[in-house]
Amino acid sequence: MSELHPGRAPGRVFPRVFGRRLPVAVRAAGATIWDADGRAYLDAAGGAVVVGIGHGRAEVAAAMAAQAGRIAYAHGTAFTTEALEAYAAELAEVLPLDAPAVYPVSGGSEAIETALKMARAYHLARGETGRDVVIARWGSYHGNTLGALDLSGREPLRRPYAPWLGRFPHVSAPYPYRAGQAAAHALGDPATLAAELEAAIIAAGPGRVAAFVAEPIVGATLGAVVPPDGYWDTVAAVCRRHGVLVVADEVMTGFGRTGRWFASDHWGLRPDLLVAAKGATSGYWPFGFVAAGGPVYEAIAAAGFVHGFTFSHSAVGAAVAREVLRILREEELVAASEAKGERLRGLLLDRLGGHPHVGEIRGRGLLVGLEVVADRATTAPFPRAERRTEAIVAAAREAGVLVYSGTGAANGVDGDTILLGPPFVATDDELARIADGVAGALAAATALPAGTR
Repeated sequence: MSELHPGRAPGRVFPRVFGRRLPVAVRAAGATIWDADGRAYLDAAGGAVVVGIGHGRAEVAAAMAAQAGRIAYAHGTAFTTEALEAYAAELAEVLPLDAPAVYPVSGGSEAIETALKMARAYHLARGETGRDVVIARWGSYHGNTLGALDLSGREPLRRPYAPWLGRFPHVSAPYPYRAGQAAAHALGDPATLAAELEAAIIAAGPGRVAAFVAEPIVGATLGAVVPPDGYWDTVAAVCRRHGVLVVADEVMTGFGRTGRWFASDHWGLRPDLLVAAKGATSGYWPFGFVAAGGPVYEAIAAAGFVHGFTFSHSAVGAAVAREVLRILREEELVAASEAKGERLRGLLLDRLGGHPHVGEIRGRGLLVGLEVVADRATTAPFPRAERRTEAIVAAAREAGVLVYSGTGAANGVDGDTILLGPPFVATDDELARIADGVAGALAAATALPAGTR
């Protein structure tokens, strides 16, 4: 039986969600997942915008098994491995950093925690012991461990744990669609955004700010918001002027998702630290990393780094990531993401460009977002109590299309977004089915009485 009891863990599993009947996934290939009843789902979100090279790649499974058969685990303080050394060398060729050094971990949240410690360690190594402030942005997401969550500006996720948070200041999101709306913490002018960041650095005190952490293109929280042209040039210049490290969170946007190897590449951004996960192994292994630019690495290496995880520097993870990197290169999937992203946005604009409840269709590559609103003319959101996001997700799923959603974009409570991130191997027919599925789900969900799911 594929439908599991609602509200109760199957067996002794503590589930991710309650109150929903989850089908049992048994097989996946390309852009499709099948459940135990034989029903097919078109994975229009790549899971949580993770799967780039497609499901069911036998060559990745083979690389995983071969490495595990040779050596599955060796502690990172005692050994390195051929798989890890080879992967880091090949990865360095596509990273937007000079002379990068790669610190592998088990996922995005661990990578963000590692980057925070690296930023602190770098300044300590240089004798700037007062640099202990890290600035982030509202409307951001950096992970769910406490440090990463505190850094995040995703208010619905912060709210339950607010008593444990508060060490990191936040500045406005570069969010042109809601620019000037105070409740959205959004601005649209690059010069104004840079001035606000500089004011925050100055307010923290001379020599206090260690790093500025941001997603080059905002992912799940705001639904594929692309910053205005000139934003990264001006913001990076502010950080350099004040000795503040630029940390690019590319957990969702890396490895071709936005039509470039990394979203930083769209603007020629050269961060000091780059954080990645998700697409690095395309979901085949829990893996992430921090890449430190040469000057940062050299300073830390000279002084030492007090940090580590049991499962960091994984040989199997590196072997999987190396095979994914090979596939991305040899099948030219980064370019495919760019072309197919343009195609998907065109299909969505054709079907929904004039829809009264679609405020904006946006994104780069196969990271595509839709902002769903109650009133297109005023950008007023649907009240959160109406649960329009859940209705869209449910209607799309009923049509066999899996999408990713977000809430709180407009004011931390209201504001519905739908995020699409299908595998780069999706066919043109599948892209059309995604657009049709989203259009049908939106029609059904926005026609529902308030509060109906």
